[in-house]
Amino acid sequence: MKVLIIEDEIPAAEKLERYLLKYDPSISIVAVLDSSNDAIEWLKKNQEQVDIIFMDIQLTDGLSFRIFQQINVRKPVIFTTAFNEFALDAFKVNGIDYLLKPITYADLTSSLNKLERLREQLRTTGDQSQRINQAFSNARPKEYKGRFMVKLGDHIRSFTTDQIGLLYADGRDVYLVTNENKKFIIDYTLEALEDILDPMIFFRTNRTYILNINAIKDVLVYSNSRLKITLHQDFSKEIIVSREKVSDFKAWFDGAKKH
Repeated sequence: MKVLIIEDEIPAAEKLERYLLKYDPSISIVAVLDSSNDAIEWLKKNQEQVDIIFMDIQLTDGLSFRIFQQINVRKPVIFTTAFNEFALDAFKVNGIDYLLKPITYADLTSSLNKLERLREQLRTTGDQSQRINQAFSNARPKEYKGRFMVKLGDHIRSFTTDQIGLLYADGRDVYLVTNENKKFIIDYTLEALEDILDPMIFFRTNRTYILNINAIKDVLVYSNSRLKITLHQDFSKEIIVSREKVSDFKAWFDGAKKH
């Protein structure tokens, strides 16, 4: 079993590693990370290398739940924390267990045995890891994000998704644009937004734009079998549906569900 540890307290990380190797000497600790930012960058490139993640909730750069806003975490997670008020949030993501610090060897054993029971229940032909991840995905109905918080100077506002006309990337920044053409930087990637927005309402037309279907005024056939979109709101940039996405866009525009 390959394990990723996300923990900002060195003694806690070392203790966890000792317990893991005591439980099973064949366990491989593939990395130990101490911040959400490091975890996001590591998981973007290496997520398929691990079977399970042990994740502290309070890290050097804030709560680790931010990781799930930035990237689609597809591996089971065992959360570790000194506080119990985050349990509900932990189980809304990929959490299969929630261990309170100081963690005992008995606690760890119980969590890993729970993982093994899940594996046994889901063990059939094919890729076992994939089936476990699929089981977590199907365990509860998919919940999509309903609102976004933005900052405007010293003020904080919240916009519901029906107030959002589009989202787009410009360099490293991602912008939320309201139906009234107000623009705000948000702390998400377009890839993460694709996973948390309702696919019946939002569609990613190319590498730059995600559109709300209610913001679309007209769709024109464009050169090279592409489509050009105009919006109800005044938006100066040209929005083109890339050729490889035209078929999916038409199905979405026609109301077909994404699977």
